[in-house]
Amino acid sequence: MKHIKWVFATVAALASLPSFATVRVLACEPEWGALAQELGGNLLDVSVATSALQDPHQIQAKPSLIAKARSADMVVCTGAELEVGWLPLLLQQSGNRKVQPGQPGNFAAADFVHKLDVPTQLDRGQGDVHAAGNPHIQTDPRNITEVAIALADRLQKVDPANAAQYAQRLADFTQRWQQAIDKWTAQAAPIRGVSVVSQHKGYVYLYNWLGLKEVAVLEPKPGVEPTASHLQEVLLTLKSTPARMVIYSAYQDSKASEWLNRNAGVPAVKIAFTVGGTDGAKDLFGLFDDTVSRLLAAGAKR
Repeated sequence: MKHIKWVFATVAALASLPSFATVRVLACEPEWGALAQELGGNLLDVSVATSALQDPHQIQAKPSLIAKARSADMVVCTGAELEVGWLPLLLQQSGNRKVQPGQPGNFAAADFVHKLDVPTQLDRGQGDVHAAGNPHIQTDPRNITEVAIALADRLQKVDPANAAQYAQRLADFTQRWQQAIDKWTAQAAPIRGVSVVSQHKGYVYLYNWLGLKEVAVLEPKPGVEPTASHLQEVLLTLKSTPARMVIYSAYQDSKASEWLNRNAGVPAVKIAFTVGGTDGAKDLFGLFDDTVSRLLAAGAKR
């Protein structure tokens, strides 16, 4: 009898413990892996398809990624054609019905935010132009809030047994995140209105948030390497419209930005772009702590 009571007591105790890693998530980019971890904690087993030092446009659907997609319960990506060169093949080769477009296990973050730079006409001669708008939504923390709400809702649908925990973690995250946004916005006030040059058209959301003015782009067309003639045109532009800094992402070759630094005296600023891009950007909060700090160091008036 004592043994039976002990068995029932043990079962009851185990039933009261939180679930662990019930949902396998494959995130296309580090920011979405980090966000999923914030919202799911030990309910999720999160893997990330790319690193911060890789161009998310240029990834191959390798067998190792196909295997991860095959076993995933959810695939969480940016969408807006950012992964168009590799994600469709990855999903097709996985044979995993749960993560195909239109299924609950397929989540595209860009579907839940207002896109900028939406082209009025499509012309592939203009470079790497995305029909749905600029896909680099993660550079504005306010977009992270919108994606978090949508992702938490999707997790509750995919894993209804733990819906209450996802809701609780969302509430905790959004409260801490909004406090952080308020802090970052206040810290960045000294650089509002500052003119900048971009190496790639990857920061329109960041600029929209902080009120920075993009006066030139080093790539002549999105995704096209800077040419000597175009760099000279940028140099000429800066004579009449000076810029305080030139911004490039951690995954990019910095040669063009360093050239502008040498020839125009414009500080070249490396931005993490996503979680893991710099030593300070170890998580989502660190990503924006580090980004704002680097922008202030180069752009604040002395």
